[in-house]
Amino acid sequence: MEKYIGLDLGTTTIGIAISDILGFVHGLETFKFQAEAYSKARKRVHELVASTGIKNIVIGLPINMDGSEGESAKRSRRFAEDLLKEDETLKVDLQDERMTTITAHRTLNELNVNSKQRKNSVDRLAACEILDFYLRMKGNK
Repeated sequence: MEKYIGLDLGTTTIGIAISDILGFVHGLETFKFQAEAYSKARKRVHELVASTGIKNIVIGLPINMDGSEGESAKRSRRFAEDLLKEDETLKVDLQDERMTTITAHRTLNELNVNSKQRKNSVDRLAACEILDFYLRMKGNK
């Protein structure tokens, strides 16, 4: 089975998850960058691609509950396009991420994670949710 990198893109952080050859998803990190400094976030993704050899990337697409796309969705689409411009060998897919952050917060609540730890974990956990859902939809699980 192919491995994947899952991303939850924010304005100052990017949650990163990775799947293994069995299709299990693991939270890797929450990478922080200055507001709107997406080139640094893309650089981190390219570093991961280089170190892991994983060329499959899934980026969360924040679609509104009514199905429309706002600025956040446009930002995710631009991020995906820019990754592909920088490396044409990548395979980048977008995955509807509605409710993933809410699910991540619920999971952290159930685990009684304190607010400081929660802030450092929620984006990474949301990236796990995005990637896990994508893999299940693909039939890899």
